[in-house]
Amino acid sequence: MNWLFDSPSLYVFLASVFGLIVGSFLNVVIYRFPKMMEAQWRTDCHECFPSEMPAPKDTGVFNLSLPRSHCPSCQAPVKAMDNVPVLSWLILGGKCRHCKTPISIRYPFVELLTALLVGTTAYFLPGSYWSLAVIAATFVLVALCFIDIDTMLLPDQMTLPLMWAGILLAVMGISPVSLQDAVIGAMAGYLSLWSVFQLFKLLTGKEGMGYGDFKLLAALGAWLGWQPLPMVILIASFAGAIIGIILMRIKGTGKETPFSFGPYLAIAGWISLLWGNNIIDWYLTSYLGY
Repeated sequence: MNWLFDSPSLYVFLASVFGLIVGSFLNVVIYRFPKMMEAQWRTDCHECFPSEMPAPKDTGVFNLSLPRSHCPSCQAPVKAMDNVPVLSWLILGGKCRHCKTPISIRYPFVELLTALLVGTTAYFLPGSYWSLAVIAATFVLVALCFIDIDTMLLPDQMTLPLMWAGILLAVMGISPVSLQDAVIGAMAGYLSLWSVFQLFKLLTGKEGMGYGDFKLLAALGAWLGWQPLPMVILIASFAGAIIGIILMRIKGTGKETPFSFGPYLAIAGWISLLWGNNIIDWYLTSYLGY
């Protein structure tokens, strides 16, 4: 690994290319993982309540690798040459090779976004095992963002391993956060939003957010420690409020319309992983005079 870490420009380049490739796989995760969860829920419900929940239809093997990627319109399998991140979409003109059905621009967007985020991470966090860990966390955060946007779900299968990974990195001494701060961060992250949730429910009788948000902030607390959590919540809340108002204006929806908070937590958490200390130092120096 030293040869890679000793060459910053090469590290950034390879990380960006790797991000582009993984971004292509994340498109599969974003689309398929919620469907896999739903299929498992239906199976579990049928096993617990066979008389009330019909048995799910057998649609064959469906996971992250099978069936092979195919056009949802004509069912034609996607060839390897048509599965090159971004480039294939551009060559095909954003359409299926066989039936010419438009392919969503979100596929190359996710690939480019992942490459950009990973390249930025590699640039601002010099080559190290901690940098590699943050790159891996970035992949998870990208997947969580888009899954939450599509389904308003933050799967435990992603948020909880992310939390334990943050604590494990602290145990191994790879994380710049101490084990004590990582554990307290995970606890504080969960309990802070859980407390807001309970208070809001007590006052209004409504549920203001989902439990997945609690677990995501707990995961971020394990990676960041407890100290940056107020900043994470502030950035996420501010971004959520601004973008939420804009979307309400565009879509003509009311304030009662639910929206996903997970993407804003993920964005704020990623920003804090890279520049959290700089932001805190700037705030203390500019506004408190420390």
